[in-house]
This record gives sequence, structure tokens and C-alpha cells, in this order.
Amino acid sequence: MKRLGCLAAVILLVAGAFLANSALGSATIEEDTPFVVPSGASLTAVAEKLEDEGHISSADGFLLRSKFLGGSDPIQAGEFLLTAGMSQGDILDHFQHSEVIRRFITIPEGLPSIMVWERLMAEELLTGEIPVPVEGSVLPDTYDFERGQTRTEVLARMQAAMQNFLAEAWPKRGPDIAVDNIRDAVILASIVEKETGVPSERKMVAGLYSNRVRKNMFLQADPTIIYPITKGKPLGRRIRQSEIAAINDYNTYAMPGLPKAPITNPGRESIDAVLNPADTDALYMVADGSGGHEFNSDYAAHQEAVDKWYAIRRERGEM
Repeated sequence: MKRLGCLAAVILLVAGAFLANSALGSATIEEDTPFVVPSGASLTAVAEKLEDEGHISSADGFLLRSKFLGGSDPIQAGEFLLTAGMSQGDILDHFQHSEVIRRFITIPEGLPSIMVWERLMAEELLTGEIPVPVEGSVLPDTYDFERGQTRTEVLARMQAAMQNFLAEAWPKRGPDIAVDNIRDAVILASIVEKETGVPSERKMVAGLYSNRVRKNMFLQADPTIIYPITKGKPLGRRIRQSEIAAINDYNTYAMPGLPKAPITNPGRESIDAVLNPADTDALYMVADGSGGHEFNSDYAAHQEAVDKWYAIRRERGEM
């Protein structure tokens, strides 16, 4: 009789556990799947989302299990990878303690706005439409984003970053710089950005163009010829004489002073170079064959440097 009582107790215990497990439901993850916990979402909302997306059999069961068997730590917002075979307890612990998946999009220094737009539109994990941003309004940098976030939100952060950087950088400008407002500083910085790929030259290039601005000279910056043609994309060929002579609001071979707007999105270093340029009397520069430039204040010396550059190009078979 005693043995029968013990057996009955075991049967009841097993049956109770089975019924309890059925009431609590189960996870149904058969393959690795991304899942986003929305910012500010409650555990109830997340449980319902898990059920709606087919990852658990019952939102109520998940919540009941979480209440009695889960930890008390809050869940995190962000994207997580749910792996095949995860239990409901594993899922909750994952949301509480694992690192969220971070995704990034990089805007290099000197990327024109049409290409910023193309890069954002090509990112399949972002949503929504955006217009081409105003040239010079985006701060080049690497930005994180979440799966399903809108392109409008990401672009707004890029533009806010530029505004914040300019607000910090402008008060630190040097005395007697060539521009008297932030907009002109960005325009000049966009030319500096496109005119040299050598970081150590930026302040020198900024000093040269600052001298030309002060003298109301023609800046004669090749990228300002290209911008109206391609909106800043590579031209892919040599500039034509007709394009050098073209009259428009950008071509600094055909007018003195700055173009009407930036020709790209300049980075922090180019902006800083314009706000604190090198102290130089240089007015001319030409490529030196090594990726950098030779700078001169005298036109005759500049012409000699041009002749040397042409000789290098002839040796390379470029002329």
C-alpha cells in the first residue's frame, strides 16, 4: 500500500510538471533568426511579438515562465540573433544579458551628398525614402543603426553631428581667417577636402586658398569645375577646355571667390584646417608626383614646378 502511494505521488508530480510545461508553452526556433526588441517595449509587448513572429507557442506562457523562473534584470532594446534550439529561458536571458547586434554605415570624408544618398538607399536594413541631403550638411563618420530604423532618422543624426561639430569648432577659429561665417567655412573646407588626399597638407592647402580668397583671386580649384557636371561624383575623364571656361555658380576658374555652396561633405580635419590654416604666403600649388603638392608664392617658381610635373607625366605615359 505504501509503495502504491509513492507511485501515485510520482505520477501526479510528473503529470503536474507536464501540464505546467504545456501551460508555459515552448520556443519554436528551428533556424537562426534576427529579432528586434523595440526601444521602450515592455516584456508583454516583446512576448506578443515573439508569438506573432512564430518564435514561441504562447505569449502568456512566456510571461508566466519569466515571472516565476526568469531573472529580474530588465530586457535590452536592440537586435538579437535567436539561435536554433533556444528555450524560452534562453531567449529571456539573451534579451537581458547578451550584447545587441550593432550595425554600422560609414560616410568617408569628401563623399558628396548624392553618394551619401546612394549609400543610405542601398542599405537594405533601413526603411523609408529620403531626399538627397543638402551638400555639406553631413558629417563624415561611422554611424550605428538598428534593423528597421528609418533612413530619415539616420540621416538626421548625421546632419545633427555636423551642426554640433561646427558649433564647437567655430568659436575655436584662429584670428583673421579668410571667412567670416560658418557656411563659407564649410564651402572652403569642401574645396580643401577635394584638393588633397594627404592629411598633412590640409592646413597648407587651406592657407593657400585662404590667401586667394583674401585677394579676391580666382581659386582655380578643379573640383569646382566637376561638381556642376557630376554633383561631386568622379568625372572619369579629363576636364575639357569648354568646362574650364563654363560660367556657373561653382566654377572657380571662371569667377573669383568661393562657389555658391559646398562641393562635398568635408570632414573634421578639413574644417579645422580652414578655421586654423597654415601661416603661409603660398598662392600656387601643383602635384609633385608623390601624391602631394609643391607650394609656391612666386608664379615663376610655380611654373617651374608645373614643368617638372609635366615631365613626370610624360615619363609615365600620361601625356
